[in-house]
Amino acid sequence: MTIREQLEELIGGALASAVEDGSLALEEIPAAALERPRDESNGDWASTVALRCSKLAKRSPRDIAQIIVDHIPENTLVKSVEIAGPGFINVRLSDAVLQTVVASVRSQRFGYGRGSHPEAGRVNLEYVSANPTGPLHVGHGRWAVLGDSIARVMRHAGYDVYEEFYINDQGVQMNVFGNSVSVRYMQLLGHDVELPEQSYGGAYVTDIAQSILDADGNKWESASEEERMLAFREIAYKQMVDLNRETLSNFGTTFDCWFSERSLYVADESGKSSIDKALEAMDAKGFVYKSDGAVWFRSSAFGDEKDRVLIKENGEYTYFMSDMAYHHNKLGRGFDHLIDLWGADHHGYIKRCEAMLAAWGHPGALEVLLGQLVNLFRNGESVRMSKRTGEMITFSELIDEVGTDAARYTMLSRSSDQPIDFDIEVVKKQDSSNPVYYVQYAHARICSVLRKAASSDDVAALEAGTLALDELAEKVVGPNVDLSVLTHESELALMRRMDDFPELIDLAARDRAPFRLTHYAQDLASLFHQFYTNCHIIGEDQRVMRARLALSDAARTVLALTFSLMGVSAPEKM
Repeated sequence: MTIREQLEELIGGALASAVEDGSLALEEIPAAALERPRDESNGDWASTVALRCSKLAKRSPRDIAQIIVDHIPENTLVKSVEIAGPGFINVRLSDAVLQTVVASVRSQRFGYGRGSHPEAGRVNLEYVSANPTGPLHVGHGRWAVLGDSIARVMRHAGYDVYEEFYINDQGVQMNVFGNSVSVRYMQLLGHDVELPEQSYGGAYVTDIAQSILDADGNKWESASEEERMLAFREIAYKQMVDLNRETLSNFGTTFDCWFSERSLYVADESGKSSIDKALEAMDAKGFVYKSDGAVWFRSSAFGDEKDRVLIKENGEYTYFMSDMAYHHNKLGRGFDHLIDLWGADHHGYIKRCEAMLAAWGHPGALEVLLGQLVNLFRNGESVRMSKRTGEMITFSELIDEVGTDAARYTMLSRSSDQPIDFDIEVVKKQDSSNPVYYVQYAHARICSVLRKAASSDDVAALEAGTLALDELAEKVVGPNVDLSVLTHESELALMRRMDDFPELIDLAARDRAPFRLTHYAQDLASLFHQFYTNCHIIGEDQRVMRARLALSDAARTVLALTFSLMGVSAPEKM
């Protein structure tokens, strides 16, 4: 139970006692519902329960607040209580209860803040999902870190999350891609052919054609255009999927499943494809009809602005038909909640997809998150083209230049519905003006403190990899550490912020808001730097030194855990 939960229970119990002994007349007892005061000078927590009881009890909020305070029993949680304004109950925590945070973090380590949400069922989180017709761009990179961090945070909060990449490998764009490679191949062989207007013209297409030429020589020169296109389409498709897998893996993003759109059109042992099954399921619900030679979904029955075509007059399936089959397939695989992360330009597509889930009897099962793009800059100047290729900068190029940690942290620094201004030169700076450097330096500084407090043999074992950092910390802190000496305001502030972590994780998971982790990491790093400046550690009295080493170790653990949920490394030296 968190400190907040204990405090809510204490105040709730006081209110219940007041009702029980007749001090207050209430038929229903509202929750204490604590919140952080805007002004820290007002205390650690505040409750508005007295204001909410006023009409029900027919008493002034301040009178009710006083009655509640008078019924709070002796406890180790509260240092002081103040009634403020119209009836706020402001509580300042005891030093002793804040000190328990240090022990809690150090005993739980990376289990600190872990929650449980079995009621949410199985969650399918789909993100990135790029066409396999080119390398990932910087926008894909942002969606990769958003999706990956959302999954990490939700898992830590206790959700059952399954990560999925949807490969858009069905449709005209795949033939266009294959034909583009075919034309480049013929050009490399000296043929005077031009790329058609509808084609992929990036340098990577020529690179693929060259790889085929290197492997097969002129084997495909005499083949028909159709045969060559089909063969090159498959070769190029595999190369792009492999490249994108590698890029994302290097970025620390992996998936439980890479789902091929093509598979939706493949019949199973029953002779039916996922497309067939989805269409039959929707027809059985009574929301499919034919008009003007086309097959339609009656999405307007569920709030969409108009009905949507599933099969065109010429018999071709629409993209929406594929999406319908894909989401029906997800439900068939036992997922209870579907989260899709899309680019902001797909905003108009949300209502029709929500409609199809509602038509199947799963209203609210689909949740769509929109990710805004990334604006690249270099020293304040907009950057659109790669110096190497003269084309759009790929995500892989950006990672190579700034590194995974800097890219991840910067792309997470704002809410997904806000664009990111990413200045390459600023992100590369190795000083406190760079947020990722600043927070990582706090972790490295703590590691340095622990090494200084350790024996030379233990430091040597740490360097050799035979002793883990957690084990080193246990040795320098020692058993039965007395945390009661941690009473300096810098120490208390650091402990308060660590106490916020469990609630931060729960809310960030609920709101799919991993950007809050970057703000938290900066706050925690800043508070540690202040503590380090104000409170001497090494060389102090043994009792004080051990307690401050324990506090430093707890801060290190929470920082490292926060980094891990962002997919950012926690360096021990910088």
